[in-house]
Amino acid sequence: MPESPEPTTPASTPALLEHRFELRDESATLAFGARFARAIDQTRERISPEHFAGLQVQLIGDLGAGKTTLVRAMLRALGHEGRVKSPTYTLVEPYSLHAASGPLDVYHFDLYRFADSAEWADASFREYFDAGALCFVEWPQQAGGLLGVPDLVFHLYLPEGHVLTAQAFSETGKTCLERC
Repeated sequence: MPESPEPTTPASTPALLEHRFELRDESATLAFGARFARAIDQTRERISPEHFAGLQVQLIGDLGAGKTTLVRAMLRALGHEGRVKSPTYTLVEPYSLHAASGPLDVYHFDLYRFADSAEWADASFREYFDAGALCFVEWPQQAGGLLGVPDLVFHLYLPEGHVLTAQAFSETGKTCLERC
C-alpha cells in the first residue's frame, strides 16, 4: 500500500499556474469544491460542452487528508444528488450528471489498493480518460506514470492544517484554477 504521496507528473513538466488554498475545516473544503465545480461549468460553457476534451484531476494526500470529501463536494455542486461512495474497493465510481453546462460524465477513481502500475493497465481504465469526461483520481502515484500529465493536481496536506496546493498543467486546468 502507498507509504507517502509522491508526485505523478514528470519533473520536466512545469506547472502553468499554482495556487494555495487554506481549508481550515470541512465547510471550507465543501466551499472550495463548490467553487471548483462552478469553474468547471464556466470553462465548459466557454469552450462548449461538445468541444470539452475532459479534465483529469489528480488528488494526492495522506489518508484522511480530505480527498474524497473534496470530490463529494464537487459532485454535489455539479448536480449529483445521490450517495457518493469512496471507490476504494470498486476502484471507480461513475456518475452521469446534468451540470449547468450540459451532460457530463464523471469518474471517481481510487487507486490506493494497486500494488504496482501494471494493475492500472490491466484494469482497462484508459477509455474513461479519452471520452471527454471529468476524471478525479485519488492515489494516482499507484499507476506510476501511466496516467500521463494531468490537467490539475491537488495536493492536500494535513500537518499544515488542511492546505490544498493546486497546480495546473494544461490550459483547461489553468482556466479552471483561475476561476476558483
